[in-house]
Amino acid sequence: MEITRRTITFDAADVELESAFWAALFGGVSEGDHEWRVVRAPDGTVPVGVQLAQLHRVEPQWPGKPADTHLDLWVSDIDAAHDEVLAHGAELLQPASRGENFNVYASPSGHPFCLCWPVEQLGT
Repeated sequence: MEITRRTITFDAADVELESAFWAALFGGVSEGDHEWRVVRAPDGTVPVGVQLAQLHRVEPQWPGKPADTHLDLWVSDIDAAHDEVLAHGAELLQPASRGENFNVYASPSGHPFCLCWPVEQLGT
């Protein structure tokens, strides 16, 4: 089997809001209509798509009941990335505990994702 493209697709009641959030995080653009949008990154890849699910709202109960799937996004500056995702509408679900190198967030539609940073930066 030859896979020609890989895209994670999120369900959302507000396709434009959710796709704008991911476009901002990936530094790309949101393309499509009110039922289906893709996020095109600056390198031309399509890391995520968003499809209409009118009654959709994920209510993650992290960490007690984690989601089945989430994205890990590796960043070079966790402080700047943290501020940026919150400014774009993310919600912090779980800050890193001592010795961990990730924070857990939810997108505007409630999809969980992690911002991760190199272990070497712990305690700096």
